[in-house]
Amino acid sequence: MAIGITSYGAYVPLHRIGPGTNGWASHGEKAVANFDEDSLTMGVAAANNCLSNFSREDIGALYFASTTPPYREKSNASIVAAASDLPSDIFAMDFANSLRAGTNALKSAIDAVSAGPTRQALVVASDLRVAQPRSELEAICGDGAAALLIGNSNIIAEFEDCYSVSQEILDIWKAESDTFIRTWEDRFIAEEGYLKLLPQAISKLMDKHNLKANDFAKVVLYAPDARRHQEMARKLGFDLKSQLQDPLFGKVGNTGAAFAVMMLVAALEEAKPGDRILLANYGNGADAFIFRTTEEIENIRGKKRGIKSYLDSKKLLPDYETYLTWRGLIDKAPPVRRPAFRTPSPAAMLREVGKNLRFHGTKCKQCGYPQYPPQRICTRCHARDNFEDYSFADKRATVFTYTLDSLAPTLDPPMVVSVINFEGGGRTFSIMTDRNINEIKMGTPVEMTFRKFYTSEGIHNYFWKCMPIRA
Repeated sequence: MAIGITSYGAYVPLHRIGPGTNGWASHGEKAVANFDEDSLTMGVAAANNCLSNFSREDIGALYFASTTPPYREKSNASIVAAASDLPSDIFAMDFANSLRAGTNALKSAIDAVSAGPTRQALVVASDLRVAQPRSELEAICGDGAAALLIGNSNIIAEFEDCYSVSQEILDIWKAESDTFIRTWEDRFIAEEGYLKLLPQAISKLMDKHNLKANDFAKVVLYAPDARRHQEMARKLGFDLKSQLQDPLFGKVGNTGAAFAVMMLVAALEEAKPGDRILLANYGNGADAFIFRTTEEIENIRGKKRGIKSYLDSKKLLPDYETYLTWRGLIDKAPPVRRPAFRTPSPAAMLREVGKNLRFHGTKCKQCGYPQYPPQRICTRCHARDNFEDYSFADKRATVFTYTLDSLAPTLDPPMVVSVINFEGGGRTFSIMTDRNINEIKMGTPVEMTFRKFYTSEGIHNYFWKCMPIRA
């Protein structure tokens, strides 16, 4: 039975830091998550991009991979599953603590679908790594996410084989009490780890199938930086111009556990039927995979949000201080002192998963009018207790009215508070994110995005916001 990738999606934050950002010392550019984003919210965005136009009822497993999960002792995958509106009887699992978490999750998804009875498994890889300010790593590490749907029908890239090796080495690490990523000396990392292990995994896999470098149309290689990426490609005999997948350095950055998976998504966006793709990832060992694209890839082309659509949709941060504030590395005084956010109630959060995480409202069975939040009395025909569930998460909307609150407690003032009208009916109150206040007007098209409202007593309070539609 053939197993492989049936859909893909990705997410790159709107904001960038790079040349033109006041106080930024590096020559390169990288993607920066907004203050209300984390690895979980980015993962939800990638998952929803991957699953657009797909039925979610047949997905039996969700694997969420990240080295920066919001919770260290609690399932993060369960939140991703709820916010992605996946079935409640899904098997949800976290993969963490390794730069190979994304490809580890991919291998597990392939095994699950191959063994059955899981017909489809969703892999979501996302990272928001924080490096020490002004360090070399800070200029390299970017934020982003990718998602792959694994199944046994309508396959766009068939899985052929994989090979893994493991190595105990302290090259890149982060202890429980650390704020920033730690690394050892660059030459040691490269010569004893990266340049030794990745070629080993790749050569073993290629030898097993009697393949040579020129048998691959595209090669996706993890690398700690641009220099090592090209060094690895030359070492393995791949053509840098025709075969090597763009590693996104200087555009997005090294996105940790999501990095190799994001590059694979970018490769799939441009692949032709019959292309053989090599995927190789590194982190205390190495994973190597071979995929071959099928005719089905033509049916999905242009219908998914991959990497390409996000690269030109960006907004440069005005100053380095904004970045440090968003990452919580400096503490700026709020515009006005107000009481601290109240700690969310776990009982209320459990009770309102459908409304808050899945973003479900109701649709009147009598007149067909959708409404959010869920109602008992229809606001249009006044029918009582005659509703069905209705998802607003994938619905686009337009701004009906809005106001700017310059005194609200936000790291990106002023807070834009809006009332939006959904396509197909329904109106709700919504905070707007990733916006340019000079471009907002009545009628501005918006879409919904899953974001973090605030954190109190170690509890992350997630909800949906609206944002102007990205091209």
